[in-house]
Amino acid sequence: MDFSLSEEQVMFGNYVRKYLADKGETKIARDFIKGDTEHYQSIFSGLVELGCTAITVPEEYGGMGLGALDLVPVLEEMGRNVLPGLFVETNAFAVPILEKFGTEEQKQKYLPGIAEGAQTFSIAWLEPGGSYKSSDIHMTATIEGEDILLNGTKSLVPDARLASSLIVPVRTGEEEGETGISLVILDLSEQTQLRSQKNIDESRHLAELTLKDVRIEKGQLLGPLHQGWEVLEEGLLSVNAALASIMVGGMDKIVEMAAEYAKIRVQFGQPIGRFQAIKHRIADMKVDLETARSLAYYANWALETGADDRVQAIFSARLFAAEAFNRTAGHNVQIHGGIGFTEELDCHLFVKRARFYENYLGSSHDYYEKAAAGLGW
Repeated sequence: MDFSLSEEQVMFGNYVRKYLADKGETKIARDFIKGDTEHYQSIFSGLVELGCTAITVPEEYGGMGLGALDLVPVLEEMGRNVLPGLFVETNAFAVPILEKFGTEEQKQKYLPGIAEGAQTFSIAWLEPGGSYKSSDIHMTATIEGEDILLNGTKSLVPDARLASSLIVPVRTGEEEGETGISLVILDLSEQTQLRSQKNIDESRHLAELTLKDVRIEKGQLLGPLHQGWEVLEEGLLSVNAALASIMVGGMDKIVEMAAEYAKIRVQFGQPIGRFQAIKHRIADMKVDLETARSLAYYANWALETGADDRVQAIFSARLFAAEAFNRTAGHNVQIHGGIGFTEELDCHLFVKRARFYENYLGSSHDYYEKAAAGLGW
């Protein structure tokens, strides 16, 4: 069994790395934090030209028709640069569920635009004071003839102002649990009200979405009526495999930063990297990185091949990567000492991104339960 990256995949990742390095690496995120979204959009246009947005889109809709493993090198480079934007939500969540559950009309409407970089998706799941559990989905969708009437509020929607459309779990049935939940695609327009919300990771902008008697066509229903939870669960597999690779990219950069600093920071007449306490910590960080990388590669391979153990593989990879990302980000700050707490260095960008992903699309507890269920425990 070989689930490592091919020579072509590694080479493509190197192209992406060189492109992002030429564009300033983490400067892209820093400019985004300051409100310069135009700089990010120009960078994104370059990634589109490289073909990043077309990787997993089927060929008949203008894409390359490749698999999850082909996304990995791109995701790792994005993680290394704490890149803003909706690449994961669009290409690792929307594309797989559109391909599997979307109607032909929906595929024709959205997939070519995704491949061309003109169409982006975000996920409007959480509601005020709620969680990612099915019992906390209260936004209502009332079917009236050929229309669906939406009412309710979604909070902490990632980068809603960058999105063309949102995938929204809504309640179409009277049941309280998983039954009665449907997914709809909401194309953002003047009808939708967005209010900015604060985020620990300022490179990912959040918004609250309020819908009051917003009417959409019934054709915007994604997947079977009242069975949207099953579609969500399928989407969670692909997006979490991608998130594991993004976090691996972040860890890779963190270990590189820590090792470089340990070589140039002199204390007591010698580089601090010669001290056992620093050497051992960096070694532990490297072990975490390579373990997370192996788990992420296998998770994406299992997703691409439909392996029997793909559920436990993906959720285990996501869990380990999230915990290791937080751990290595914290160690990196400590190795840098006092200057590691300043905004002058990039350490804080990775700490904040790690915290953001820790509970993204579900808490660690939720994913431990999913991994255990996948293992049959």
